[in-house]
Amino acid sequence: MPSFLEAPVAGAYHLLTSLVSALQPLTGAYAAVIAIVLCTLLVRLCLVPLSLRAHRGMQARAALMPQYKQLTEKHRGDPERLQRELTKLQAETGTSVFAGFLPLLAQMPFFWLMYTLFSRAVVAGESNQLISGSLLGAPLGTHWPILTGTPAYMVIAALLCVVAFFSARLQLRQLDPSATTLSRRMAQLLPYGTLLTAAFVPLAAGLYLLTTTAWTVVERTVLHR
Repeated sequence: MPSFLEAPVAGAYHLLTSLVSALQPLTGAYAAVIAIVLCTLLVRLCLVPLSLRAHRGMQARAALMPQYKQLTEKHRGDPERLQRELTKLQAETGTSVFAGFLPLLAQMPFFWLMYTLFSRAVVAGESNQLISGSLLGAPLGTHWPILTGTPAYMVIAALLCVVAFFSARLQLRQLDPSATTLSRRMAQLLPYGTLLTAAFVPLAAGLYLLTTTAWTVVERTVLHR
């Protein structure tokens, strides 16, 4: 790992271990699990302004959909002109196709930190205390044992499937009525990508995925009421 990345890793490690130590008298062996959930919730709370901006951007793009369709029909034979006109329309209305990705992009450093902290035996020059934490008997630093399927992984997988199911239903309701069959199929399948991701990351990172995707479903449900 590049040396300039060691500082944020060490800082996150000391912060998380301090939180685990503070929680241990109350939560015992689940202190690390509770700490991960609390840190995830704190991260998502800090990202609420970006989520609100993304929501407003989605609403603005939905309102502009008739104009998008008119421009597409008008400049169908001239892709370069079409792109210029769409860019101009976005600039005039202050919308952006990337606004919806802001919360996801902002979370990437935190997910990377979670993955790193529970994938290394030594962090900040000392033995990693975090990987000694466990959930239902499974160490937080271990990866998905596909063949054995311990209870912790089965619970995380089941909950990820439940969250993905509600996320897919929510995305389908928010799709434009004229959306293609491919778009609808993608909206149904993409949320289950978190289950695939969880199979290749430490249990701690899977717990982060579960917490943040559950937050996303609740947040979108509230915002789209």
